Order: sequence, then structure tokens, then C-alpha cells
Amino acid sequence: MKKPILVKIGGSTFGSGDTAIEDLVTLQKEGRSLVVVHGGANVVTEWLSRLGIATKIVDGLRATTDLQTLQVVVAVLCGAVNKKIVADIQSRGGQAMGLSGIDGRLIEAKVKNEQLGYMGEVVKINPEPVETLLKEGYIPVVAPSGFGVEEAMPLNVNADPAAGALAAALGAERLILLTDVVGVMDGAGELWHRLSPGEARSLIASGVVAGGMIPKVEACLTALATVPITQIVDGRTPHALVEAIAGKGSGTIIA
Repeated sequence: MKKPILVKIGGSTFGSGDTAIEDLVTLQKEGRSLVVVHGGANVVTEWLSRLGIATKIVDGLRATTDLQTLQVVVAVLCGAVNKKIVADIQSRGGQAMGLSGIDGRLIEAKVKNEQLGYMGEVVKINPEPVETLLKEGYIPVVAPSGFGVEEAMPLNVNADPAAGALAAALGAERLILLTDVVGVMDGAGELWHRLSPGEARSLIASGVVAGGMIPKVEACLTALATVPITQIVDGRTPHALVEAIAGKGSGTIIA
């Protein structure tokens, strides 16, 4: 089976005029094998607000501290967001199938931190459901929820580490994280065009890489166990995905 390109679409780019869906269909029609992992935190926050449920943030991560919040997270990510992406791909002539990390125990997880409630960390990837869809010619579109192996229930999972772990398990051709920033910045605010794994770890340790960029860089480092190249790219740039694969785009390569 052809090695897939794993693309993580950040929820922060939804509705910003990004061309990720168009690019995915273009690449599929060119014969590329593709897997999508998506976020959607902004959509979850919108729905929690509509329902009058407060959003709690602990160490930069959404705290899913009660079952009501968990139910909204799973419904929005595995339902509304996932099916919108699948529908958008198919409306442009692509072939896609949506699933979550819960299905087929694709993403097994356990509670990461009691303060974060039902927020899980990835402990195992069972890639067979995704591999089956790839063999049938679909783009698997994966929602970042996991099966809690100790809790025997769904858990919320950060999409970045989920993407990194799935890329590693699939032995992907490359991992591309589409986000709403230009890439990894140095202490002076300049873009790092290329980083070695050691350099990336040093930037995290020194605090230069901070906040929401930490799980993105860590996802790249996880993927590099089997994936030769990882990229963090500004998904707001027109055709950023196609250009990243062609070696023409900007962003940060970690390899």
C-alpha cells in the first residue's frame, strides 16, 4: 500500500478562506494517498457558549471536567465538524469517509491529568480502520476523540498528538500540520525554516516554543519515529498544502 500523507487541519483555520479541502481533492485526484486528522476547538467553544456551559482552560488545554461538556465535545467533533469536512471533500469530487478515534479503537487513550477531567493522552494507535479505508480509495477523516481503555468510554484528545501518533503508526510519507501561524518562530520573532529534532527539543526546553506550538512540535517529534519529514504550515495561505508537498511553500520543516 502506498504510504499516505497525513494532514492535520486545525480548527482555527476553519472558515478563514483556507483551501485545504480543495487541495486535498486535487491531491487525491493526482493519485496521492491521504489521511486527515482535524481539530475544531473553536466550534466546540461556540457550541458550549450556546448551551451556557463555561469553557475551562488548564495549562492551555480545554478541561473536559464533566460529562455534559464531554458529550458536547464528542457530538461536535465527531458529528458536526467531521461530517462537514467529509461533505466538503465529496462536494468537490473527492472520496472521503469520516470516523473518530473511538471507532475500531483507532486511538486508545487514558486520562492525562485529573485536573483536565475527561481529557485523554494517546497510549496506542490501532491503524487498521484507516488502512482499510485507504485501500478502498477513501480519504479517512479522523475526529480527535479516543477510546478510554481504563474508563471504557470516549475521551477528548488533542488533535496534534493524535495526528503525530497516527502518522507514526502508519509510517506516513510525511506529516503536515496546517495551522493559523506561519511556523515555528525563534526568540527574535523570525521564522525557523528547518529544524532538527534536537533543535526542536531545545526550543521547547528553553521556552522559545511555548503555548499551543508545543503540542505541534511534539507531534512532529513523535511522527519522526517512522516518518521522514514533518511540516508546520500556515493553512491560511492559499494552496498551502499543495505547495508544501511540492517543496515550494513556507513554514517550518522538522526532519
